[in-house]
Amino acid sequence: MNHVERFRAAMSFQPVDRLPMWEWAMWWDKTITRWKTEGLPQHLTGVFEIAHHFGLDPYQQFWFSTTDPTIEAVQHHVEGVVAHMDDYLRILPNIYPDHAAAIQAMAPWAQRQADGDAVVWITLEGFFWFPRTLMGFDRLMVAYYDQPELIHRINEDLLTFNLGLLDKIANVCVPTFMTIAEDMSYNNGPMVSRQICDDFMTPYYRRLLERVKEQNMQTIVDTDGDVTLLVPWLESVGVEGVLPLERQAGVDGMSLRQAFPKLRMIGHYDKMVMNKGEDAIRAEFDRLSPLMKTGGFIPSVDHQTPPGVSLQQYRSYLRLLKEAVVV
Repeated sequence: MNHVERFRAAMSFQPVDRLPMWEWAMWWDKTITRWKTEGLPQHLTGVFEIAHHFGLDPYQQFWFSTTDPTIEAVQHHVEGVVAHMDDYLRILPNIYPDHAAAIQAMAPWAQRQADGDAVVWITLEGFFWFPRTLMGFDRLMVAYYDQPELIHRINEDLLTFNLGLLDKIANVCVPTFMTIAEDMSYNNGPMVSRQICDDFMTPYYRRLLERVKEQNMQTIVDTDGDVTLLVPWLESVGVEGVLPLERQAGVDGMSLRQAFPKLRMIGHYDKMVMNKGEDAIRAEFDRLSPLMKTGGFIPSVDHQTPPGVSLQQYRSYLRLLKEAVVV
């Protein structure tokens, strides 16, 4: 199987020769700095070339920021600056950038994906993520009650921006799948109620995912913490999967599989065991083995590999990952 066939089959509960070997969040910059003192070649800089060096499958992400015309996630320069509609209208000319150059940069990857030699995926910012970026958490929570028209205006504009991006991207390269950055859960569950979700996010999700499904992309929501209560909300609007299923938040992938048989899942490998020796690394793969056998799941570190993990320990993780993905 080629890389695109393997991803599509794995995420469609179909037989595969092996599961993808892919780190969706790659590594902390401090982790790479450490590893370069331990033998990682100094000339390796980009995450794609580092992944290639480690023998991981070629997955290329393009993050389409709401605030910067790049292909990577960057520090938002508008964080917390919106308190009222006037603030939003004032900064409006400086957000929702033109991504023409970034989209054109996808062209070489389109052919690689067409040949099955790489998997292209995109990230768009979601309808909880971006209002929180603009307003900050506390202001957003109050605004759901005091300024609903502001939240709807932001999300309507964001929807228009994201739909336009999808149309322009499709002219160059239709990605294999898409993630939506949300981070709307924490250790004890969702940051908002189901009512807030239905009122302020669901209408925009439905319209966005109509377009996504026309392009035959799967949609996976990126939200940290305990996603358990969010899953039925997300499935109800057409989201197929979630990541990263953080163990430190108490997420149980097998319980999710039993409750939601068709949920696609990525991650769930506890990053906190990676510096505890080979036996602990292997035991974590053993824990995930039953979930791997159910289909619709790709094991990956449940967030970026932290700098407490040595290069030797990470190489042990990769060796055991290679064994584990043969299901």
